[in-house]
Amino acid sequence: MENIKSYVQQHKDRFINELIELLKIPSVSADTAYCQDVIDTAEAVKVSLEKAGCDHVEICETAGYPIVYGEKIIDPNLPTVLVYGHYDVQPADPIELWTSPPFEPVIKKTDIHPEGAIFARGACDDKGQMYMHVKAFEYMIQSNTLPCNVKFMIEGEEEVGSVNLKTFVENNVEKLKNDVILISDTGMISNQQPSITTGLRGLSYVEVEVTGPNRDLHSGLYGGAVANPINILAKMIASLHDENNHITIPGFYDNVEELSLEERAEMAKAPFNLDNYKKALDLKDVYGETGYVTNERNSIRPTLDVNGIWGGYTGEGAKTVIASQAFAKISMRLVPNQEWENITELFTKHFMSLAPAGVTVKVKPHHGGQGYVTPIDSIGYKAANMAYTETFGVPAIPVRSGGSIPIVALFEKELKSKTILMGFGLDSDAIHSPNEHFGIFNYLKGIETIPLFYKYFVELSK
Repeated sequence: MENIKSYVQQHKDRFINELIELLKIPSVSADTAYCQDVIDTAEAVKVSLEKAGCDHVEICETAGYPIVYGEKIIDPNLPTVLVYGHYDVQPADPIELWTSPPFEPVIKKTDIHPEGAIFARGACDDKGQMYMHVKAFEYMIQSNTLPCNVKFMIEGEEEVGSVNLKTFVENNVEKLKNDVILISDTGMISNQQPSITTGLRGLSYVEVEVTGPNRDLHSGLYGGAVANPINILAKMIASLHDENNHITIPGFYDNVEELSLEERAEMAKAPFNLDNYKKALDLKDVYGETGYVTNERNSIRPTLDVNGIWGGYTGEGAKTVIASQAFAKISMRLVPNQEWENITELFTKHFMSLAPAGVTVKVKPHHGGQGYVTPIDSIGYKAANMAYTETFGVPAIPVRSGGSIPIVALFEKELKSKTILMGFGLDSDAIHSPNEHFGIFNYLKGIETIPLFYKYFVELSK
């Protein structure tokens, strides 16, 4: 333990500077304007794996952005850990809300991160957390303490639904063969209380389009005589929840996993202060499905949220028009046993049925994925808990996350192995938002903790 602490302190500045250089590359997979930047980032990841000590690294082309694969096989008879991460990032919009440019990383001190945090798009999600694994691997190679085989699979399309990863995994089952999959793309409760994510919600993401007249119309001459697509869309969206914030799509809850009162009581043991939660978000009160508390609403219950809505005139000043079209992007977070493709079909059928005769409606599915729950009695979970306990001084608490990592369910189906989610980010790190950041403490603590997972996983596997 002291050896890894000493190594991290000795190379602290280099670790931070290397991550900063990686964060400077705007690898936004959702925007084709950044295509070359995404490809450049894949090359940078390849070089980092080679320098860290992988015997073999390759950039694997897909129909979209490439996957970086690397490996270090020290003995085929030993266990193999497959590390998954992603090098693509979310768009930085809205740029004007950033306190510093999103791709010009800076270190700033905050109340939660008095030792400083790196502010940049991708700092926590997922470049910073992915790079912890590269540096932890470097330490094990340099100290000759790597106890098993390692494989890395770092992709560039996670933020757009991992659209080509399924084909890659299906075509490379033998190459990716492993005993456990290790991912750091989640968070923990606090810097004093680590946690291990044992459940993820699934996702169905759609875009809807409502079309009325064949052109924008003068709102005085035509107002009240034709259907206004923006008004209609607003009514349709509003009807998707009832007065108890229950989703009204027929069949939506048919396969929802209902946790027992005992399981809900275990979840409630995780530290949570509602007043602090509201204060951090500048809210007067929380809002959600009747019958469930905040930490249940955002983890074990399915949701439906509008992620964007637009139409008509939104420029400066006034323009009195009835828009020809209105649009919205809608995401549904799903719980285990809800099939995302089925939910997409149910949404499409119901949403189109809501439209009055004066408009036409289109629903365009974007992407989705299944929810996932991992057992807490597995060797992988126990190894992760032992690692956290050693570095933080307290055992980790199992928690379910409201987020989605759709490929986790895919991995279990195709590779027949469990995934352990060892996240080191915090809820306050503003992932997907302006001013995303990752604490220096968290980054270095991850590098310190990950080698212990390998140690205990191998010991428990004997």
